[in-house]
Amino acid sequence: MTNPRIAYRQAAAQGASPVQLVLRLYEQIIEDLRQALKAIEQNQIDLRTNKINHAILVIGHLQSRLNFEAGGQVSQNLDRFYNVLRSSLMEAQFKASSELISARINDLLGLRAAWVEVERGESLAAAGPAAAGVAMSVPSSAPTRADWKG
Repeated sequence: MTNPRIAYRQAAAQGASPVQLVLRLYEQIIEDLRQALKAIEQNQIDLRTNKINHAILVIGHLQSRLNFEAGGQVSQNLDRFYNVLRSSLMEAQFKASSELISARINDLLGLRAAWVEVERGESLAAAGPAAAGVAMSVPSSAPTRADWKG
């Protein structure tokens, strides 16, 4: 029997743009790290290890998809960010550090916000110049960066 949650995620991913897929991967990393924080609070070493390891796996997937020829400096910056992020998460795992994990969640939320802006730009470009003019005149009521707790 198919897990409904997995089936829903697969169906949603099939219709997603590349930027939307990147956003979903960032959301997965953030969720893994939130669960790792809870595991630290509850002294659940196995769960903490599994969640941090999964986050590192997703980071590796993102990093393996970087196109240095097309992406230029942005790809190089993301590559460095992913290396530092992975290193910091390994340190957080070793030290069971809520502070390090919280800081990385905040970093990821900031980068996720940048990807949201890329997605908005793509949506406006796809909608055409008239829609872009209307969208530019309407202020966004949603914040671009959320608190790491949700």
